Amino acid sequence: MNKFELVEKVATETNETKTAVEDILDAAIRTIQSAIAEGLDVKIVGFGTFTTIERKARKGRNPQTGAPVNIPAARVPKFRPGKEFRELFK
Repeated sequence: MNKFELVEKVATETNETKTAVEDILDAAIRTIQSAIAEGLDVKIVGFGTFTTIERKARKGRNPQTGAPVNIPAARVPKFRPGKEFRELFK
């Protein structure tokens, strides 16, 4: 499902316009992104937690030349599904 399909489905289920749903979805995504960029966790009960993790520096290889390269440490986003969400897949 892509964003367009998600907006259509939510608009149908909530009897809202597609434009209103898309604006709300965009605002929610921007809010989550800015919060985790600031180092905050975003917890949505029943769905999951958006957070960041520290990835350690490591050695890698350039796939074209095979030469070793150093990959620096980085902070990356992560999503941990909540219990209710995980239960859907059992």
